[in-house]
Amino acid sequence: MARPLDARALAALAANPGCRRRALLDGAGVDKGALAEAIGSPSAAFGQSQFAFMRGNAFEAKVKGDGGTELLRLLHERMGAGSEPPGDATAPDLAAAGPEGRAARTALALREATAAGSWALLDHPMLALEVAGSPAYLEPDAVVVHPDGRWTVVEIKSFPMIDAAADPSKVGAAARQSAVYVLALERVASLTDGASVDHSVLLVCPKDFSNLPTASVIDVRKQLSVTRRQLTRLARIEDIADGLPPGITFDLDGQSGESLASAVEAVPAVYAPECLAACELAFHCRGRAREEGAVTALGRAMRGELGGLTTIGEVLAAARGESGDPADPTVAAVRRAAALRAEAGVPCR
Repeated sequence: MARPLDARALAALAANPGCRRRALLDGAGVDKGALAEAIGSPSAAFGQSQFAFMRGNAFEAKVKGDGGTELLRLLHERMGAGSEPPGDATAPDLAAAGPEGRAARTALALREATAAGSWALLDHPMLALEVAGSPAYLEPDAVVVHPDGRWTVVEIKSFPMIDAAADPSKVGAAARQSAVYVLALERVASLTDGASVDHSVLLVCPKDFSNLPTASVIDVRKQLSVTRRQLTRLARIEDIADGLPPGITFDLDGQSGESLASAVEAVPAVYAPECLAACELAFHCRGRAREEGAVTALGRAMRGELGGLTTIGEVLAAARGESGDPADPTVAAVRRAAALRAEAGVPCR
């Protein structure tokens, strides 16, 4: 069964738009975890444990309980300066057949709530976004429509805010994910009179070590700009597939691990250490990058510093004066570094 693109996958794609391997596999709905197992490079466990999943669901239900009263209170407290506190908010029925039907029903509910000029709370709306020529359906935790026509994305997470601050890496991941939702909402808002999308999202988390909700506002303009730019750079899935050898398939049924590994290697990849936290094939790609001596295995910052030197062998050869143009600033820099190491009695190996 094909796995649909979601906001986490799109955020990961936007962070590494040059990786055609992930773009193709995610666009085709391939289960990358099962694929990694089949080719002998099982990934680390991704996603939440069952306990964490249940705890997160229970916290979300608490936040949205009583018609979303607590959620709306937090929204007004953090983002409602100068406006009247929300009273009862409408909660449109977003049920429809299939993701395409739910996305259409969500768009209609957003337009109706905006035209009514009242508060509305859309619980798990469905948003559509075209990515690399394929539709992606996204489901934020909630979207709130303000009486003035603003739409605000709400992200509810189960990690705690301790002394009004949360883990920066988790907040960053939530911001990148929310930026995808904002981008999808902007497509609907552009077709809706009087509508605008907040570029700040409301992040709701447990307060300290309790189960009481608290919130903070995250400005996602930077993440939105990066996501918009990077997603437009993604190659179309059809273009990637057209460049593959005939007969390549990622169907896990009836294929050996060797044939699947060959299919994986037929699609160009761009590995970076950050992939370990975002892609199930990262261990496989890291192994290949190390075998090839690719400097990308050392991180994007190092890859950027080394310019045209793309392998560790090339870097060492340039440092020893065996290759490279001395007028090249990168070559000159690595030779200077090698000379300093030699003065300190550290060999260049």
